[in-house]
Amino acid sequence: MVFCSLNCIFARLKRSDVSMSEHKNPFFEPYGTPHDTVPFDRIRLEDYEEAFIEGIRRDNEYLEKTINNPEKPTFDNTILNPFDEGDGYYDLLDRVSTVFFNLLSAETNDEMDALAQKMQPILTKHANDMKLNPQLFERIKQVHLHHRRLTPEEQRLLDNCYEGFVRSGALLDETGKEKLRQLTEEASILSLQFSQNLLKENKAFTLEITDEAQLEGLPETALEAAALAWKEANSQQSTANSQKGWLFTLDMPSYSPFMTYSTQRELRKQLYMARNTVCTHDNNENNIKICQRLINLRREIAQLLGYKTYADYVLKHRMASNVRKVYRLLDDLITAYKPTAIKEREELKKIAKKEVEKIQPWDSGFYSHQLQMKKYNLDAEMLRPYFELSEVIKGVFGLANKLYGISFKENKDIPVYHSDVKAYEVFDKDGSYLAVFYADFHPRKGKQGGAWMTEYQGQWITKKGENIRPHVSVVMNLTKPTEEKPALLTLGEVETFLHEFGHSLHGMFANTRFESLSGTNVWWDFVELPSQFMENFAIEKEFLRTFAFHYQTREPLPDELIRRIIRSRNFMAATACLRQVSFGLLDMAYYTKKEEFTDDIIPFEKKAWKKAILGEQLPDTCMTVQFSHIMAGGYAAGYYSYKWAEVLDADAFSVFKRHGIFNQKTAQRFRDEILSKGGTEHPMTLYKNFKGSEPTIDALLKRNGIRKTKKI
Repeated sequence: MVFCSLNCIFARLKRSDVSMSEHKNPFFEPYGTPHDTVPFDRIRLEDYEEAFIEGIRRDNEYLEKTINNPEKPTFDNTILNPFDEGDGYYDLLDRVSTVFFNLLSAETNDEMDALAQKMQPILTKHANDMKLNPQLFERIKQVHLHHRRLTPEEQRLLDNCYEGFVRSGALLDETGKEKLRQLTEEASILSLQFSQNLLKENKAFTLEITDEAQLEGLPETALEAAALAWKEANSQQSTANSQKGWLFTLDMPSYSPFMTYSTQRELRKQLYMARNTVCTHDNNENNIKICQRLINLRREIAQLLGYKTYADYVLKHRMASNVRKVYRLLDDLITAYKPTAIKEREELKKIAKKEVEKIQPWDSGFYSHQLQMKKYNLDAEMLRPYFELSEVIKGVFGLANKLYGISFKENKDIPVYHSDVKAYEVFDKDGSYLAVFYADFHPRKGKQGGAWMTEYQGQWITKKGENIRPHVSVVMNLTKPTEEKPALLTLGEVETFLHEFGHSLHGMFANTRFESLSGTNVWWDFVELPSQFMENFAIEKEFLRTFAFHYQTREPLPDELIRRIIRSRNFMAATACLRQVSFGLLDMAYYTKKEEFTDDIIPFEKKAWKKAILGEQLPDTCMTVQFSHIMAGGYAAGYYSYKWAEVLDADAFSVFKRHGIFNQKTAQRFRDEILSKGGTEHPMTLYKNFKGSEPTIDALLKRNGIRKTKKI
């Protein structure tokens, strides 16, 4: 372990059936599993706390040995772990933290949540003890000033390590350090509480329907899923007392079809308001004050460290580099897309006018579907039968094989944390082992909404030259199978899978010496490039032809449907762009505050993103209190990254379009110059090494039917 990776342990339960008398804490010994994968089936709740405490003790022992080393500080005895890398001893804390915090998002329960609340302040204090230790920083500073000739990667590690300590308060006086401790510890607790509140609120709401007349318009897939959800929720009731019904939730596979197809406007309103008012109610899960405090805590941290705003602090290590450039991007997008978005809204109003006098937010999905049918004769349900999950998996894996020559083989001997999860071994084009890949597909009670990629083991190269390969995981909330049908996805869900798979390729292809520079350990407005790049394949005929077969007849997706998909690619694209821009504006509004934030969250939100909003804003709805990306997910002052990376992905994919979407030479260059390099060089350097030039916004505007050339 290198000290500069200690601040990353937060970025990342099953009870064992082994009897108490035989149980050993699995974190304290070699896992003894394929590729040393996490033995989820042997982990008990009590193992976590024991491993956390022992991990902290070992870290402190390591710290004492380092700062009391009588030898002159060098890169090798201070920045690098002076002990044998890969021995599993000093990385115990990272080992247990990775598993615990990953499962806290993917498979939590009340006991896990309680332990997280107990351990979070302890872990934050420990991280502060490391980062604010004056003797350790003095050694690091001496190495930074006086060191042997370093390789470019070693120099990058040293610079990151030194800068990481400085940005964590190492140059502050004792009063400042104590203040920083208080602020960071409070922020870590509130971020955790925010996430736990959001999960509880989202899972607490259900819309139960027992009158079949209220199901009008809903497709068969939605009805089957809702019937199964009702059955599962009422499984404890006796058969004699059971009633036929349908249950809808705020999980996207349930929520989205209801909002798109239901003719019951009042029920759409009920579901919409439930989703858009979570964590605003007068209960223990209200996030309003938590958000207010988090905004102020981050501002105070940044100002304590010498920055005007939290955005200034964050953007120092981003491609955008400063607030002005972020706003320029957002404003340029508004200028380019708003006229088209206004036309899109007028089209929506026109088609809705026959039924409603005034279009409301809970009407948008419903009438967008009608408009899409009118213009393109296409909707998600037409495509579902061709996107059966097991075939989509084959298609996505096949794409990786066509591009990079890698292959996937499911290994049921690799333990998983839930029956929904599949574990695969990944092999490189020469047949050598490359990585372990976990895929967690469906929503459930203890799982956060959304989709993300994470790791259970990073990649690095030991002193002995052993290349430790990564264990990566994608976690999603895709449509579940029902009693009648397998899991049939929408095209949007296929895109989600491709997006997260792009992140996983970034992790799987990692090939750097140091773990803290490998894989997705890059600047956050660059990290979305590999993921958003993969989404481009979703509408490519050559790709669709490899896996899109009707789950019953095995007929391929008809050419006519593919033509409609391509023709409808930019349907409501300007509206979607403004939606993303609005989130970026909201994020920047909070984190460019120089003075104490005292505004009421809800009205502030509506003012902050107003220039990107076309419809009327409802007074009671609130995005901020459920905006995990900027409150608890690491994207604070960085949500613009999605649009920034969209410019990059469109520009990069244009190279593939020019040479062929499956062109292996182009793909190998993308792998070698971007996917394998991690954070070993500046992102723009990596991009120019691949493309040969800096990106422009032209490819994105061309893709969306709006053309204009401008550098970002």
